[in-house]
Amino acid sequence: MPAICRDCEAHWQDAQASAACAACGSSRVLAHPELDRLSIAHVDCDAFYAAVEKRDRPELRALPVIVGGGRRGVVMASCYVARKSGLRSAMPMFKALKLCPEATVIRPEMEKYRAVGAEVRALMRDVTPLVEPLSVDEAFLDLSGTEVLHGGWPAWTLARLMRRIEDAVGVTASVGLSYNKSLAKIASDLEKPRGFAVIGRAEAVAFLAPKPVALIWGVGPALAKRLEGDGIATIGELRMRDEAELVARYGAMGQRLARFARGEDTRAVEPHAAAKSISAETTFEDDLADLDALAGILWGLAEKVARRLKDAELGAGTVTLKLKTAGFRTITRSRTLTAPTRLAEVLYRTGHTLLEGEADGRAFRLIGIGTANFVDAASADPPDLAEPDKERWERIETAVDSVRSRFGGQAIVKGRAWRKRATSATGKARGAPS
Repeated sequence: MPAICRDCEAHWQDAQASAACAACGSSRVLAHPELDRLSIAHVDCDAFYAAVEKRDRPELRALPVIVGGGRRGVVMASCYVARKSGLRSAMPMFKALKLCPEATVIRPEMEKYRAVGAEVRALMRDVTPLVEPLSVDEAFLDLSGTEVLHGGWPAWTLARLMRRIEDAVGVTASVGLSYNKSLAKIASDLEKPRGFAVIGRAEAVAFLAPKPVALIWGVGPALAKRLEGDGIATIGELRMRDEAELVARYGAMGQRLARFARGEDTRAVEPHAAAKSISAETTFEDDLADLDALAGILWGLAEKVARRLKDAELGAGTVTLKLKTAGFRTITRSRTLTAPTRLAEVLYRTGHTLLEGEADGRAFRLIGIGTANFVDAASADPPDLAEPDKERWERIETAVDSVRSRFGGQAIVKGRAWRKRATSATGKARGAPS
């Protein structure tokens, strides 16, 4: 049975699953009958935001840490020490602090996390050009055909990659290795943190059979409930249904359900998969109802999204406003633009129009703005006779971007942003953009 040592990187063909490494004595030996033949991986950093904060503040290493948006926010990430108390992502902060009152709460620094994520991704691309990012801290990798280049099986190369990430970046990651993307993603969650799990072809169907249908990528709570109502609670029960029957009942998703139940997933790792949305949002310390105060915060978020669009060299064809009421009801309103844009001014004006329709005296705990339906930057913001000021907005933003690139993000601030600062100073709208 092929095996690798995850500590000294030794690898050999004839091993028992429980054997210690003959070279270094480590018990972190990974053995699997298909270990030398599998090449599709999902790499996911462990408790990433919290891990970055612990890396930068070693005194917190053994303590519970929560990354999130203050008293009225939610948990964006928590370390494994804190998770022992029952914490989970997206949990309201007040609940998290009841479960783990001794936790250190740290406001998120998304720019820092993106920079660290870029370091991790660069190391991934050192081992294969076929890297498909899913988020700032996770990606699919296809290492097919890399054996000659790296001198070992993909599994061995991945073990080396995990050590490089720990040594060079200071965070840990877990790996799922299989023969397709869906199973690799499932595997990466099996042994966290610092895990390395394998799902081979021979075992896939039996492995999946007792698992709940909600494990399938794309099956949310509503579909899982519908499937259970139809007598399908496990993937094994799903596999017993005919594909044509599932398509008739669930449409195009039915085909995906049928094939996944058999361990099939033909999607390739796509290194240049296009972004589907770019957004920013903030949760307030205290509920906010005033339109002007909300608009001031919206402007800052529009600038953040515009900067990300420009960095990605994209223009957006759709703008979406997101609000969450004091009663936790989420409201989204979208508008398709007459022409794609990457200008903060256009995003803000569109979002403000949508906001005016909702700011009727109700108090909100969150506001956000998002974009979708992307085009190349060259196709964005064409001259518009109906909006003669657009060229002026673009010149102003170009000048502002130039100043900020030289002197920092706060070097120059538009007047409407001061409304946000004024309300923040009185304690009415303190928020941590995400």
